[in-house]
Amino acid sequence: MADAFMLGWEEWAAFPKLNIPAVKAKVDTGARTSALHAVSVEPFGPLESPQVRFVLHPIPDKPEIEVVCSAPAVDRREVISSNGERELRWVIETSVRMGDREWPVELTLTNRETMMYRMLLGRQAIREDMMVNPTLSYCQGELSYDLYKDFPKRRPVKRPLRIAILTREPNNYSSQRLKNSAETRGHVVEMINTARCTLAIDASDPDVYYDGKPLPHYDAVIPRIGASMTSYGMAVLRQFSMMGAYCLNIPEAIGASRDKLYAHQVLARAGIQMPVTAFAHSPKDTANLISHVRGAPLVVKLLQSTQGRGVVLAETRKAAESVIDAFRGLDANFIVQEFVKEADGADIRCFVVGGKVVAAMMRQAESGEFRSNLHRGGSAKRVRITKEERSSAVQAAKALGLSVAGVDMLRSSTGSKILEVNSSPGLEGVERTSGKDVAGMIVEYIEGHVRQVPPRRVGKRRSRTAEEVAE
Repeated sequence: MADAFMLGWEEWAAFPKLNIPAVKAKVDTGARTSALHAVSVEPFGPLESPQVRFVLHPIPDKPEIEVVCSAPAVDRREVISSNGERELRWVIETSVRMGDREWPVELTLTNRETMMYRMLLGRQAIREDMMVNPTLSYCQGELSYDLYKDFPKRRPVKRPLRIAILTREPNNYSSQRLKNSAETRGHVVEMINTARCTLAIDASDPDVYYDGKPLPHYDAVIPRIGASMTSYGMAVLRQFSMMGAYCLNIPEAIGASRDKLYAHQVLARAGIQMPVTAFAHSPKDTANLISHVRGAPLVVKLLQSTQGRGVVLAETRKAAESVIDAFRGLDANFIVQEFVKEADGADIRCFVVGGKVVAAMMRQAESGEFRSNLHRGGSAKRVRITKEERSSAVQAAKALGLSVAGVDMLRSSTGSKILEVNSSPGLEGVERTSGKDVAGMIVEYIEGHVRQVPPRRVGKRRSRTAEEVAE
């Protein structure tokens, strides 16, 4: 096809009807539908012909630049993402322009904060006279994010916010510090027990019920979801997002961080250094697992382990074989990891908020213990981290799509290595060690990212507080 309209695997696109002058798109013939990054998605207008309003952050590293878009909704359908998760998405129809050509496309609206590209162009949108060359980039010319220089930047909201803290431990240090910091700044905070929530999944009016009664719309939700509630907590958080709330950490990022195997794969794909990690299903692969991590001593970790529980140091090959066989006998999912001896029982916790390391501490295991977790008797002290360590922590949080994260790393003879990325890091140790108001920084970050206009509730139901609902 000599006259074919050529597309590379990545292209610049514009959406004239949405007032979007430039966005980077990944061209993916393996995906059926096209997708556009959208947050705060909200339907409005008559039910028989609704419109959809949403917010787009076109520049991945500049969330303060946002475009508010509206378009007619043509459908709402369930879409299976590349990682196998099902999501109910609004679908709009608009025109896309690449190079000197413009044509109509259907776009599903979804949060792509964790993706490098704000748009995915699927095969349905690729016309018969178009060809895709996966070895080329920007066949239709390059645009620039400079086109947004005259767009207004989002400013922190000045109104009181209604904030929900999603937690089963409302009285612990972290929950109380977040509550007090927010209330000091004039906001209203309500503690929501994740386990007491039920969901009413409705296309026009999604709801979260608390002890059988509907909760109000919140401006923002701070997830403090325990490991045992990860799956259900993510579902509750998705529901709050559908209702228009800003979620401090999005459900997909929390799920990725909690799945230790997947998290290591994501970090490896991003080129982030970690202890060598191995995983296998077959019991015949025990010897290979041990050799992959350079032999004993090595660490065996349950994939669901938290606070150092389910983490075992095997100092000899025989001990490693016994631990692996025991975990297999319990039908447990686990990984095997290189033991960094030179760390000497110490690790560094970097606290990341909004792409910046705001505080750090060094945790030291007690004598005879290799796990430095404070819950296991470890001690903490202030530490000065290097530029490389700071960069690694920021990259790790970004790779998993977390706005707030506790990034744990070891100092090895070959540089820092990321151990784990925690999506609900505790505040007590890092605040007392560093002397910094980390809770206040988190609330300030929320103020800069929450919607300027309060979420709108469909219908005329009076808003109720969690306390009223519980009565």
